[in-house]
Amino acid sequence: MSRYEKLLAVLSAGNARYRLIHHAPEGVTSPASRLRGHPLSQAAKCIVARVKHGKKVNRFVLAVVPGDRRVSLEALRALWGGTYVSFATRETAEELSGCVSGTIIPFTFRDDLELVVDRTLLEEPEMFFNAARLDVSVALDTEDYVRLARPRVEDIAGEPLAEAG
Repeated sequence: MSRYEKLLAVLSAGNARYRLIHHAPEGVTSPASRLRGHPLSQAAKCIVARVKHGKKVNRFVLAVVPGDRRVSLEALRALWGGTYVSFATRETAEELSGCVSGTIIPFTFRDDLELVVDRTLLEEPEMFFNAARLDVSVALDTEDYVRLARPRVEDIAGEPLAEAG
């Protein structure tokens, strides 16, 4: 089952309030948000980060922030008590998320990829994200997202940006 099919199965089985938005292929947050017709603050920007503990232990985190903000790597390091934090390589992010870069969804289906969401994104009534495909997005009721994804909720976003991608 593809990540797209798995996502739709989870949303349907959970009676989530959502709709699919078909659009031209786009994997960058700002242009995708324009195609979908919503403010950047409602976009769920998904970043896979690696938190190191000493020299040999790595933990991977799926950090989800509003599209108009950057993820604070320092916040992730502090939350997980790491000695170092960085973005995961593209290959690692794609393997752990099951999605190609630019289509990572704000859900994790693996125990070795921990989900954390910035609380400001959850203040929006609806959130938008690519549906593990470049040409389809999901508009999802935020309460349903929290109920189904069960994310850790923390302050992990930096200050709002004038334009984000």
